[in-house]
Amino acid sequence: MRIRNPLYPERVQPSMSAQTRRAFLSSAIATAAAIALKPTLNASPQRDEFHGPPWRQPVASSKTITVANATIHIDLAPGTFNLPEDAIIRWITRAAQAVTTYYGRFPVPSARIYVQSTPGSGVFGGTTWGNVGGSPAFTRIHVGQNTTQADLDTDWMMTHEIVHYALPSLPDENHWLEEGIAVYVEPIARVQSGQLAEAGVWHDMIENMPKGQPRDGDLGLDNTHTWGRTYWGGAGFCLLADVTLRKQTQNRTGLQQALRAILTAGGNISQNWDILPTLQAADKATGTQVLTTLYQSMSTKPVPIDFTTLWQQLGVTPTSNTVTYNPKAPLAKVRQSIFATAS
Repeated sequence: MRIRNPLYPERVQPSMSAQTRRAFLSSAIATAAAIALKPTLNASPQRDEFHGPPWRQPVASSKTITVANATIHIDLAPGTFNLPEDAIIRWITRAAQAVTTYYGRFPVPSARIYVQSTPGSGVFGGTTWGNVGGSPAFTRIHVGQNTTQADLDTDWMMTHEIVHYALPSLPDENHWLEEGIAVYVEPIARVQSGQLAEAGVWHDMIENMPKGQPRDGDLGLDNTHTWGRTYWGGAGFCLLADVTLRKQTQNRTGLQQALRAILTAGGNISQNWDILPTLQAADKATGTQVLTTLYQSMSTKPVPIDFTTLWQQLGVTPTSNTVTYNPKAPLAKVRQSIFATAS
């Protein structure tokens, strides 16, 4: 989750002690479906540990790592972990490397990540801000005291938070795109970096993408800020954009190239951009108008996505916890290219 302006309160977020994407969905959707995720801009500023960026909170130990010429300063808050400190450093490094693989660079020249110890096991809710304390990107994330190496190996949340570094801070009504990109890109980045199996990602998409569909009374993505519409509605927009781009360009380009172009144009989390210039920078790089056209279609009106037909065209069918592929499906090559590492 990311915060646009550190002066304003953090969005309400359900507890997320998930070690897998599926666990996150099952625990969060029940408690957050009716919660608006955006603060009002006239809210009173709060700078306590929960609501504001905990930039000045106590630090027990620190380490600086370098990933793709970027400097990441990792601070561990006072507290105990069953795991050695090096395990947490490696976990963050792997997440940073996955994001670097997807974007072709680390999104910002420097970042700070603050790890807080909390009861329990697994990785808990993370929050990311831009431009805090002189750092282009700042993430606070909670790690359970009893977390195991297996918990860290299967975690998705650290990668999700670092993906946020690669997009400008958008106006509040466009928060769904910030979260949707993070939901969509995170598993693809992990597949491309050899950390995750592709088939499991397709299975999770088939299971969870429908949770972002508009419900009765919903408006467009800019107007309905429920949990499902914000996270999975945004991810569905990204999937549809990726497939449409690859169809229009005969698979020469996709969402990965479009998002890289935003970053190349200077659009990272330290910048405040409006959504149309952001999408136009992406469209210019692909030679299309796919993103701006989809935005104009889905931002103000509730547009459902025909996922049943889309899965058939892509050639993916769920079986148990994985999928089977149909190599003769009309969009089989599109499916394959989504997870192929871009040059």
